[in-house]
This record gives sequence, C-alpha cells and structure tokens, in this order.
Amino acid sequence: MSSIRIGLIGLGTVGTGVARILIENAELMRRQTGHTLELRHVVVGDTAKARQIELAPGLIRGDIEALIADTECRIAVLLVGGLEPARSIALRLLTAGKDLITANKALLAEHGTELFEAARLHGRSIAFEASVAGGIPIITNMSQCLSANQLSGLSGILNGTTNFILTCMDEKGQDYGVALKEAQHLGYAEADPTMDVDGSDAAQKLAILAHLGFGARAYWKDIPRLGIDCLSPLDIAFARELGCRIKLIASARLDQGSLALGVSPALVRLGSPLAEVRQAFNAVALHGDAVGQLFYQGQGAGEKPTASAVVADIVDTVVGRAQITFNLLQLWSENRPAVPLADLSQTKSRFYIRLTVADNPGVLAVITGILGAHLISIASFLQKEPADSPGGPVTLVMMTHVASQAAANAAIKAIDQLPITSARSLCLPVMD
Repeated sequence: MSSIRIGLIGLGTVGTGVARILIENAELMRRQTGHTLELRHVVVGDTAKARQIELAPGLIRGDIEALIADTECRIAVLLVGGLEPARSIALRLLTAGKDLITANKALLAEHGTELFEAARLHGRSIAFEASVAGGIPIITNMSQCLSANQLSGLSGILNGTTNFILTCMDEKGQDYGVALKEAQHLGYAEADPTMDVDGSDAAQKLAILAHLGFGARAYWKDIPRLGIDCLSPLDIAFARELGCRIKLIASARLDQGSLALGVSPALVRLGSPLAEVRQAFNAVALHGDAVGQLFYQGQGAGEKPTASAVVADIVDTVVGRAQITFNLLQLWSENRPAVPLADLSQTKSRFYIRLTVADNPGVLAVITGILGAHLISIASFLQKEPADSPGGPVTLVMMTHVASQAAANAAIKAIDQLPITSARSLCLPVMD
C-alpha cells in the first residue's frame, strides 16, 4: 500500500484536530483511500509553543521551504487565517505543484479568482469544504449531490457567534453586550468580534455559496448586510410575541433569472427549522427544482467538526474526486456563465418595524400616513405603555403586509426625520 505525504500549515484549533484525526484514524483513512496518509510536514509560526497534540520529533517546522521543496508531498492543507500571508503561501504551494485544501473563507471570498486561476494553470485542485458551516458538508452537497437541480433559494445561519448571542438574548433575556461578553468568555467570539456581529463573516460565506450554487460573481463587500448589534431585548421579546424568533440570515433568492443576496437579522416563525437552531450551530436551507426543500444543520466551528470537513477534503483529493469536481465546476472562472445580481431594494417581503416616538395625540396617524404614502399596509400593531410620563418616548411595533425593500427603506428614512421620533428605527424582513 503506497504512502501519500501531506503538509499541514497551521496547528491551531482546527489544525490540531486534523492532525489528530490523521494519526488516530489512520486505519480508517487507509480503508477510505487505499493509501497510508502520512503527515510529513507541519508548519507553524512558533515552533517553541506548547501544543495540544504530541507529534513525531522533527515534524514541526517554522517555514514552508521543506514542504515546498518536497516534490513527493502533493497535498497541502492551509489552515492559516486572514489574507496575508495566507494568499502568498497558497500561491507558492500551487506553483510548487501541491493540491490545496483550505478552511479560509476570507481568502476565497477575497482572492478566489486569483487562486483558482493559479490552480488551473498548474493543473492542481482546491478543496474548501471547511470554509463554510464547519462540519456541515454543504459544499459537497451543493457541488455534487444536488447537481441535477436548479437551486431557486438558499437561507442560512452561517455564523455561530451571532447565533450563540441571539440564543442568549432569547433564552436568558440578556442584552446584546452581556451576551457578547459571554460568547467571548466561552471562546465563541474573538476579542474584536466585528466581522461576526456586523454580518461580514456571513457575507463572505454567502458569496462562496452563491458562486457555487448559482454561478454568481458577487464580491462579498457588495452584498447588503446588517448586523445584530442593532438589536435590543425588546426586539427579541416583540418577535416572540409575534410568534417569531430573530436569526441572522444569509439569503440567496433566484427570481426571473437574477439573484438577490443579503445578510440581515430576520424574523423566523417559531417551529420552523431555522428558528430552532440554537447556540453556536449553523444551518442551511436549500430548495431545488427536483428534490424540493432540504435542510442541513450541524456545528459550525470547533476543532472536531471543522477538522472533519478538512479531512474529508483530503480523502477526496487523494482518491481523485476533488480534481474531477474542480475541473468540471470551473469555479471563479470567466468561462463559467455568471448569473446577474438583482437589485435587493426591489425584493419584497413582510417587515417588522420598531419605532420610538413621542406618546402624543396624532402620532400614529402621521406614521401610518407615511407608510401609506409608500404603499406599505400594516398587518398588526403592538404598543407598550410609556415607562415615564405621558408624552415621553414610546415603542411602537408594526408587522407589515408584503412590500418592497425600497419602499420600507424610504418610509423608515422619512419617519426617522420626524421631530416626534427619538431614536433610530429598526426594519427587519420576515421569513414566511
């Protein structure tokens, strides 16, 4: 039985999990691939750092030169985060004739075209199952198992940090700041959580899925996104009163040949699959014209779930499936027809609107007049008694009938300019 050499760049949480699986499940890997998978190079930034796994002496190195020079090592697993030096390392590995496996979604979202062209130029493949949704095999399912389907829509909870925070706000009544601190304490959120909580991380992952499932060439920064830091416990409570739960939803919807992409908190009906995804779990709902509705749920981060996806890519690369898929899909290629992107402002849904206005006679008539002028009809209305004296700020919540995003945005802008409005209003889509 022949031996396949593997190089691993990065020995953090996920890298440790990959090394552990390759060592502890060596016999299983032999049965899956017909080869012995030999971890030959482990490249780290600090060779003196204590590790959570014991590796053979001399295996850990401080640079990639030995890996680059090893012509018998044809598979490289890049588990370095960020854009640089990850991009430079990836290009060197591909140029050196290595098939690449990565979990770095930011790298793919930012430099996918450059990297995939380099892989094609050198006859190599790139596998990236772990870049989206951790242990959920969504990349494989979209690229292979659902190849007989024209996808019409995708809705996902693609960020475990924000889902954990929203779960704390919903189940414990915590405000956003307290829930964020708990997420940081448990290791779900970084010291700087901006990319998670402002929707950027979900937008990067959505850009990858949209390209894979629909052929869309969307730069992730161009995807409209709203984060969860605008939410208060009031929104969580009002949503529950309305029979919903708020989730950060990344969505892609194909309509009349164009694709609408967006990331935003949204109200999701209690009891629906996405509404019941708790803690740091991820989920993706898909609709195909042949198979109908599908739902995938699992752990979106962590050592074992993400390492599971990485090792699955290693197996696919060893047996040749990754190369076949890579060549056929022509991802990030000008040769692949692109689906045009829709103007998200023209998409339609129902909306949850939360206003903070003076508790004066005639206020409601002014607000409903503005909504009516923008052809927005109110389906239901909630108001809480003012906490202070009459005439002080009061919270109004409205659920609308179906309207366009453009109309909702224009109406909210007009309402926020009124002297009776004392805080910025919130408008969220409702998933029905």
